[in-house]
Amino acid sequence: MGLTSLALKFAIPVPKIENFENYLFIGPHPDDIEIGAGATVSKLIKLGKKVSFLICLDGRFGYENLKEKPDFEELIKIRKEESIKAAKVLGVTDVRFLGLSDGGLYSYNDLFDAMAKEIGNIGPDIVFATDPNVKSECHEDHLNVGDVAKKIAFFAPFKEIMEAHGAKSSDVKAIAFYMTAKPNRYVKTSGHVKEQFKAIECHESQYPKGSDALKSLKLYLNLRSIEFGIKRLKGRAEGFRVLSRVHMHCVPEMGK
Repeated sequence: MGLTSLALKFAIPVPKIENFENYLFIGPHPDDIEIGAGATVSKLIKLGKKVSFLICLDGRFGYENLKEKPDFEELIKIRKEESIKAAKVLGVTDVRFLGLSDGGLYSYNDLFDAMAKEIGNIGPDIVFATDPNVKSECHEDHLNVGDVAKKIAFFAPFKEIMEAHGAKSSDVKAIAFYMTAKPNRYVKTSGHVKEQFKAIECHESQYPKGSDALKSLKLYLNLRSIEFGIKRLKGRAEGFRVLSRVHMHCVPEMGK
């Protein structure tokens, strides 16, 4: 760690995730929030925090684990119902949908405007989204949603800019990226992993009960939570890349 990075660590520390009150978790598709941050959501709810979900895309092309190609409109309905059910398992009742098409078949500007409006309406202290800077991530939807979320997180307090997108301003204080390769904050999730798995199991159209896909996902998440927990002496943990407002602009050391 260089001298500048070390100085930043002590002078402007990364915010502790549990210290906020109003949380918005943004998922590209139904199931992404539960996979990337489900145990953390469970913990925040039990701490009495306000948590909202925003699911951007309708998941119409997520049928690789189904025996037959479904009717797209029917699958959209199924995935929406699964999302509401999964959120309820974690204790979240405020679940919102942008309804844009899965598979990158949407305008980047439409995604930006729609997300900005919801962020303005919800007024979160901290926004969670997929990390758009992971080198191995190839899914356009994950990259686009994360990229839009980080831009809006920065612009959210600027009234005139948000109004240009048809949205209200919002005092967003931080952004946290999940599914990240470079976590800098960890949430102890011991006792909450079971709720995460129960929520994931609600997405039966993607992870049929007893399927290899479900078993593999649970194994991966178990190993990841144990590894993060050992690193931070937390038992089990989820890791996030967190940026405060100070870190979001002209501080390249925060990207290392």
